[in-house]
Amino acid sequence: MVGQTDTSETVLSPDRLLPAEGLPLRVARELYESVEDLPIISPHGHIPIEWFAEDKHFANPTDLFITPDHYVTRVLHGQGVPLSRLGVGQSEFTDRQARDAFLTFGKYWDAFAGTPMRYWFEDSLARVFGIDKKFGSETAGAIYDELDEMLKAPEFSTRSLANRFNMDFVSTTDDPVRDLGLHDKVNADPDFKPFVSPAFRPDKYLEPARSDWPRLVDALGRSAGIDASTYEGFTEAMRHRRRYFKDHGGVLSDHSHADLRSERLSDKEAQRLFGEAYAGHIEAGDAARLRSHLFNDQAMLAQEDGLVMTVHPAIARNYDAKAFASYGADVGGDIPVRAEFVEALRPLLNEYGDNADFHFVAFTDDETVYSRELAPLAGFYPSFYIGAPWWFIDAPDSISRYFHAVVPYAGFTKLSGFIDDTRAICSIPSRHDMNRRVTASFVSSLVCDRRISMDEGLAIMHDQVSTQPKRVFKIGS
Repeated sequence: MVGQTDTSETVLSPDRLLPAEGLPLRVARELYESVEDLPIISPHGHIPIEWFAEDKHFANPTDLFITPDHYVTRVLHGQGVPLSRLGVGQSEFTDRQARDAFLTFGKYWDAFAGTPMRYWFEDSLARVFGIDKKFGSETAGAIYDELDEMLKAPEFSTRSLANRFNMDFVSTTDDPVRDLGLHDKVNADPDFKPFVSPAFRPDKYLEPARSDWPRLVDALGRSAGIDASTYEGFTEAMRHRRRYFKDHGGVLSDHSHADLRSERLSDKEAQRLFGEAYAGHIEAGDAARLRSHLFNDQAMLAQEDGLVMTVHPAIARNYDAKAFASYGADVGGDIPVRAEFVEALRPLLNEYGDNADFHFVAFTDDETVYSRELAPLAGFYPSFYIGAPWWFIDAPDSISRYFHAVVPYAGFTKLSGFIDDTRAICSIPSRHDMNRRVTASFVSSLVCDRRISMDEGLAIMHDQVSTQPKRVFKIGS
């Protein structure tokens, strides 16, 4: 542990998130301890590659814990705190403003009671910085000063933290036209332990209704060295860039649209609608039909290059128009909506679902579809896997509900393993440890009910933390 502080009021219980007592607690402890120190595998995350390439040092505790974390800023905004006061969208943010933002975090600490953000923050303070006392309005200033001093030390740079966190594999999220030279540089460094994998994120290139779509098409073509102004050229440019990502360590393509419609058009109609969209005069209904076809094309291309296809639909993005206009995307103003998988994916799964070498991982923020849609689909199709709870539902209770909803229908072997989905680097070990504890609690219930043996429980724990994410996301294959 790093740092000296008063520990008269400690925060972390060694049995947090495990059963309360008795045999379930003893079993869960053994299960958790069997995986507690395994390396972290993070197939879906948002840490910028620049943080590792430049070995970023955080300017202050607000720069580390608040400004880049829309989980945190969303809750504070809900308490009436302007995002600008938290450093969001501010090109200049003074040390005094940063300290005031952290004090504001402490002032509204009660608003985080029961949230995973509170769990992650307290865990990070204790296990990363050695600060094991209660956070709140009375202690925020002292904790800020203590953190601020420690962040100046070499062991708290991004590269040092990643090594210290025992991160084995971490994925960034990247535009298809991105040059991946920084990934190559980072991965060539023998002193940096994790492998940093670029994730191919083509969402906006598959949305012909966007006003800037013709410019995006041209940019894709330039990156591939191909004229992408026709449907055939666009498809070839996508094929080229996907292979480029795979050649540079990518394992997956990542997709988020309003829905998962995957109906295909005839070649002639696809060419016609593509031409209309490129010319900038496609109708909304036709743009949606073309997007469905282009999304299906990504599954088609996956049959060739083997990239895992991950989807997380049904988010009303940039919901607050004023926040979007002032601060841009990804500032916490996104809201989940109802998701539908069965009918939307019928064309795609009927065509490719039986290919066991094609891995399709479905994430959702709509818990109502777990047992009704996702688990039965995963139970039937060799290609289909159920993504772990993420974003709005990556909380202990939600993870527990997930296991209860999907395991009886699909089993453990059709789950994705945990993903942390974050750019808040200090929360990564906290999130993974949280998941390991909740998994141990659930598996303990199966052992104590005598539905599985202890040996099976131990094997399931290891598989969920290590073997399963490597297999599902084809890591190291």
